[in-house]
Amino acid sequence: MVHLPIRYGHWISANELLTEMNLVIDIGNTRTKISLFNRGEMAITVPLDVLRTEDINRLKNEHPSLNKAIISAVRDVPQDLKTALQQNFETFIELDANTPLPIENCYQTKETLGKDRIAAVVGAFKAYPNSNILVIDAGTAITYDFINDKGQYLGGNISPGLEMRFKALHQFTGKLPLVRQSDFTNLFGRTTEEAIRAGVQHGIVHEADRVIDSFKEFYKNLNVIITGGDANFFDLKLKNSFFVHFNLTALGLNHILEYNGEI
Repeated sequence: MVHLPIRYGHWISANELLTEMNLVIDIGNTRTKISLFNRGEMAITVPLDVLRTEDINRLKNEHPSLNKAIISAVRDVPQDLKTALQQNFETFIELDANTPLPIENCYQTKETLGKDRIAAVVGAFKAYPNSNILVIDAGTAITYDFINDKGQYLGGNISPGLEMRFKALHQFTGKLPLVRQSDFTNLFGRTTEEAIRAGVQHGIVHEADRVIDSFKEFYKNLNVIITGGDANFFDLKLKNSFFVHFNLTALGLNHILEYNGEI
């Protein structure tokens, strides 16, 4: 019997799960996350290094009522994985530029828009409907995406993430060492490593605060939601208030899946 951990750390077996569940698969730059939803609520989320066809078959065998699935991937999905999803689920959606959305996508080059970006703003608008929202996804890259109170996704910004900035300083210079993120509150560094850490980490905080301030100048009553693997980095560092939602992309993907089942 397959046992999966839910996000609160409790372990449940397959026969404890409710019926009418959806499978949400989010394949990012560095990791894959699968989530099970029941009636719009996340029941289980599990990070994986690699998602295999046998994982899909095992999930389906353990949960026969799991009939709808959606996958979002920032890299190519192996054909055997697509085939397993198509064969095992009555409804299967591979998110792309042509997938109907429960919001209005005003991006001019929809085919180049990251699937994780659009899923995150869908999730944000699902969580905070009828409000202006800036979504900050702090991962390999830092993305700033805006959806207005009419449910119109207008676009956003893309910036290098924490690790990418540290690596760039090391790889594109002759002698600068590779530095890792750690707590650093001094205004400036007294060693080269501290100077790099101060420059990268303070720089990202100042960048995020300035972006938020700029959006607030144009859009009142702005909600700011931070998600992604480095979301915790911003804790107690930004002068602006914000919400943290680690499962925003999965929430958006599930909402897209449900929306396509209704149209």
